[in-house]
Amino acid sequence: MQPPVAKTIAHERVHHGDTVNDPYFWLADKENKDVIAYLEAENAYTQERLAGQAGLREQIFQEIKGRTQETDLSVPSRKGDWWYYARTQEGKQYGIQCRLAATGDTPPELPEDGSALPGEQILLDGNELAEGHGFFSLGTFDVSPDGKRLAYSVDYAGNERFTLRVKDLETGELLSDEIPETSYGTAWSRDGSTLFYLTVDEAWRPYRVHRHAVGTPAAQDVVVFEEPDERFWVGVGLTRSERYLLISLGSKITSEMYLLDAEDPAGQFQLVVARETGVEYSVDHWAHPTDRSRDLLLVLHNRDGKQNFELATAPIDAAGEWTPLIPHREDTRLLEAEAFADHLVVEYRRDGLTGLAIHPVVDGQPSAQGTPIEFDEPIYTVGAGDNPEFNTGKLRLGYTSMITPSTVYDYDIASGTLQLLKRQPVLGGYNADDYEQHRVWATAEDGTRVPISVVHRKGVERDGTAPALIYGYGSYEYSRDPFFSVARLSLLDRGFVYAIAHVRGGGEMGRAWYEDGKLLAKRNTFTDFVACARCLVQERWTSADRLVARGGSAGGLLMGAVANLAPEAFRGIVADVPFVDALNTILDPTLPLTVIEWEEWGNPLESPEVYAYMKGYSPYENVEAKQYPSILATTSLNDTRVYYHEPAKWIARLRATATGGDFLLKTEMEAGHGGRSGRYDSWREEALTLAWVIATATGSESGDELATASATATGSESSGELASAPATSDAHAESGS
Repeated sequence: MQPPVAKTIAHERVHHGDTVNDPYFWLADKENKDVIAYLEAENAYTQERLAGQAGLREQIFQEIKGRTQETDLSVPSRKGDWWYYARTQEGKQYGIQCRLAATGDTPPELPEDGSALPGEQILLDGNELAEGHGFFSLGTFDVSPDGKRLAYSVDYAGNERFTLRVKDLETGELLSDEIPETSYGTAWSRDGSTLFYLTVDEAWRPYRVHRHAVGTPAAQDVVVFEEPDERFWVGVGLTRSERYLLISLGSKITSEMYLLDAEDPAGQFQLVVARETGVEYSVDHWAHPTDRSRDLLLVLHNRDGKQNFELATAPIDAAGEWTPLIPHREDTRLLEAEAFADHLVVEYRRDGLTGLAIHPVVDGQPSAQGTPIEFDEPIYTVGAGDNPEFNTGKLRLGYTSMITPSTVYDYDIASGTLQLLKRQPVLGGYNADDYEQHRVWATAEDGTRVPISVVHRKGVERDGTAPALIYGYGSYEYSRDPFFSVARLSLLDRGFVYAIAHVRGGGEMGRAWYEDGKLLAKRNTFTDFVACARCLVQERWTSADRLVARGGSAGGLLMGAVANLAPEAFRGIVADVPFVDALNTILDPTLPLTVIEWEEWGNPLESPEVYAYMKGYSPYENVEAKQYPSILATTSLNDTRVYYHEPAKWIARLRATATGGDFLLKTEMEAGHGGRSGRYDSWREEALTLAWVIATATGSESGDELATASATATGSESSGELASAPATSDAHAESGS
């Protein structure tokens, strides 16, 4: 079968005196039957080209399944009179949200087989909601503070537009309330009578906050806030104390917050501090145990040049008077501060690793002195877990590393001890002692040391013969921290080395690390990644002809850029939902997300310098008539973050211009940015990608050159999520293109 050939239709782009012909512009119109026919032809071609890997795909899928405890249960979290948890059942695609009446402070014992707990109440069954639909996604799941009502929203297309419903949890009745076209995020009044929610503008930007009285028609809902500035997204929520409703506004570089007493939902939201360009801040509420006049706001901010942020306090009635509590440090990026009755929890990162510290309340005031929670492994990720109770002496946290499955602990504040509650089950005889993890440092073009997290099975020789996969992201200050993956075992058990390149543009080394990889410093992201790839080769972890790169979304931009920059450094490249037509997208302010993205990439409409800079690295703009590695690009027709036509245009131009390996495009016709929604479906998609990686890295068409080191191997990047992994969210989770 010959590869599809996209027709070319002349289309001129003219900016700053520069005229560019974009012959594949027509692919952006998904209402055009020729576009759908072309995508389907690409799918058929990819299916044929990968037919020889069918056996390996099925084997990997069975490994994923075989490593995963399909009937599983999360660790219950106490909220009021209930323990809340989620569970999965073997053979079912989606999770089931449940609760159990609380009879004490100790979480109920988990059945060894992960089955239902006696006496449980099912709040929401994703399998029932998804029945009859090819795609299903849950947007919000929000139980009212009194535990009597549930607000939830569903998306059946993958376009992240949700229908919001309300359920009476005392009777099990689904109420008449139904609100279409909502966005993520809801917040309840303290008595559960009123629900606040978000809607989007024509660019699909959350910009309005609505107030809905339960039991009344949606047409009567009141808009309580509207943000006209297209650079700002709007959010809504509750403080941890549940005393205040919070409206948050954020651009890429500026914040603004509004508060309202949650007992007065019909009142007026009050400004905390007016926005100031370049100043970011967030707030939480610390409630004094006996005297509300001594309540405080915790304000995490970067005002006055505090690049890595400072934690301050402020009186409720003088919210702009910030008194430093935890001062700014050049070596420590403060990430988040959460208020509890008797302590604060501060999340931070230092030396490329995440951390948690407990700050007690002393003499009625939060203390600046904190106690870090220590861990033994050289590289790991830790973060606060689900902690819905304000008055508690324990901290629920999640922990993982490249070799330690996602783990849930309770940390006792008084004794400073960790209690293991659950470690993600990995079936088939997994033993962490069979693997090694390392922190490696590459040297970038400008001399900057770039960290790399590396994992492999023990016994893999560092002689350059091992196949390898290197992953990268590097945008939005999002950090791809070390994490465990069941699916990855299918690579490791076949002798692969797996590496994460912590390149600039991410947040791994603090705010400066991010700022050195954005705007007119964006090229550092790409050259850092190439330096990391070459470091793995120089240090004999692998060789260039056995190395595959992978990245998604903005990490897909990275993949396209390094394909142009250093194609000889890789045998293959996987680009998931890749942002590869970056300049054309950022030039179009009518597209969702574009205006808010100007503070990340620059505004090429207004600035000739930004235009020229982006044109110099945008992957689609820079495909050359030279040899490229094999490329597998995946996308989804209903993706609203990175449109399907970006990889479609890119692959068409590669095939018409470049030489070298196969250029393949796979489009999900019923999905969004995160791909297929059911867990078994997503495992099959991951098996397809991993089979391609194995076949490409080994030069074997069927990928059967490597045998597994164990009889059974792996699970997917997302399997085991019920173990409450810490904040190592999927690379597709960033807001923006």
